[in-house]
Amino acid sequence: MKTFFSLVSAMILLTAIYSCKSSSGPAAPKTFCDTACLKDTIKFTGDHEKKPTVFITAKNCLPDSIIWSYKGMAADRKTGFTYLLGTTVNINKDYIRCFFKDNEHAWLLFNDCATGRGFQIKLPYDKSANFSLKSSGINSLDPKFSIAQNLVVNTDRGNIYVEDMSTGKKAMMTFGQPLPIDYDVLHDHIDSVNVTNDRIWVKILIDKNWVEKEKKIVLE
Repeated sequence: MKTFFSLVSAMILLTAIYSCKSSSGPAAPKTFCDTACLKDTIKFTGDHEKKPTVFITAKNCLPDSIIWSYKGMAADRKTGFTYLLGTTVNINKDYIRCFFKDNEHAWLLFNDCATGRGFQIKLPYDKSANFSLKSSGINSLDPKFSIAQNLVVNTDRGNIYVEDMSTGKKAMMTFGQPLPIDYDVLHDHIDSVNVTNDRIWVKILIDKNWVEKEKKIVLE
């Protein structure tokens, strides 16, 4: 009996030690947004009389295809989500924005929920025009980035670029030197951004120091 109680005590002690180790282990990395399974199609509709639409379908909990069309269009345009991006991402309907320029084109702006990386896709309705992709987006979906509603903003590690989604007019500001930016952890080098139609302001890491840069701009 004494041996039995000794074994039970040892098991309780080991269980307690294991529980302590488990509870004090490394926490799961924080995600940008909820990566819960995407099950339903996400739909956006513009205000133009032709009712332009953009659909994102889901498959196996991930975005599967992008379909865009408008009323009276001969045939829908469609492309694979992963094929277009060249990578797999997790998306959340609350962290996607769609901007329509009449029935000419739509801009789809979103962030990968796992990393926070920003993506921007221009979807022209004219079949003779190619879509374009920016995988270094600085989107206002990120609370540290304040961007005017009509603008799309991205970076190439040495500059910040601004484009009016309605007119196509553009502006830019240089950082002064290339930065070793990993777009999956953008905040390691770009802390915050504020862009309006006449001003760019950024706080960036240069040579281990946080620096603020600002420039008045004219979109043209």
